[in-house]
Amino acid sequence: MTALSILELGRVCEGSDRRTALDNARDLARHAEGWGYRRFWVAEHHNMPTVTTAATSIVIAHIAASTQTIRVGAGGIMLPNHAPYVIAEQFGTLATLYPGRIDLGLGRAPGTDQLTLRALRRDPGNAENFPADVQELQAFLAPVRPGQRIEAVPGSGTEVPLWILGSSLYGAQLAAELGLPYGFASHFAPDALDPALKIYRDRFRPSAQLDRPYALVGVNIIAAPTDEEAKFLATSQQMSFANMVRGARKLTQPPIADIETYWTPQEKAQATRMLACSIIGSAGTVRRGMQAFVERTGADELMVVSDVFDPALRLRSFEMIAEAAA
Repeated sequence: MTALSILELGRVCEGSDRRTALDNARDLARHAEGWGYRRFWVAEHHNMPTVTTAATSIVIAHIAASTQTIRVGAGGIMLPNHAPYVIAEQFGTLATLYPGRIDLGLGRAPGTDQLTLRALRRDPGNAENFPADVQELQAFLAPVRPGQRIEAVPGSGTEVPLWILGSSLYGAQLAAELGLPYGFASHFAPDALDPALKIYRDRFRPSAQLDRPYALVGVNIIAAPTDEEAKFLATSQQMSFANMVRGARKLTQPPIADIETYWTPQEKAQATRMLACSIIGSAGTVRRGMQAFVERTGADELMVVSDVFDPALRLRSFEMIAEAAA
């Protein structure tokens, strides 16, 4: 089976708090390392009450300090929000502290709303500089060149692996052009999944970092002893997406018996479309679903999102997913 990794947002659940969310993320990473997951990535999102990974490099340090072998990284850093030089310093520091274990996924979207973007003191037009910013960051992470007057310290010479992340054809084209691994966010924006992967593979140019295409694909998976229990647990995620559609700012909710009582037909249609790349069920259902998804996409690696309200049941879900992939 294809390699598995985890995408973590440090979600705050109703009745809990932010510190607990961050500690639960750390606890999951420790378990994931033993279960054979390859990577544990956290994502940069701002002004979202249920997400605690906005200070992404700090959360990565929190996770990496508590694990030994699993790769830890950003899935991703929203580069238009930052100066490439600062990101080179941050991730160069992480790579110096945890050598051979740090990944740096890069996204072009702001990861927030326009009002928060202004609070970040960023120009929305920065996104147009994304390709140049990626290459500038790559240069700061490379060995120092003769005559180079600005050096990222730490950072230079660490050559932290870069990834291009996206949910459209743009990121696929850029990843192919630069010869970088590509991650597609089909766990919440699946519409362009198949054409993006085709463009990436068809146009890929080998680089010093990568000699052939490597595609990581996001997928929602919730596993439980029975299909019925898994579907029940999945209602927490369905409510989160319904809240997103209606613009409601709520913490992750406990599962409910009948999701149809929560959303309108319009909200259901939009949330279901966003969650189209989901596998929910027992061990056998999950195994068959992952096999079919890999056959469809040809993914080299699956980035698993498993949003379960109860921390113990969430750990169980990830353990069952790893067993199903073995």
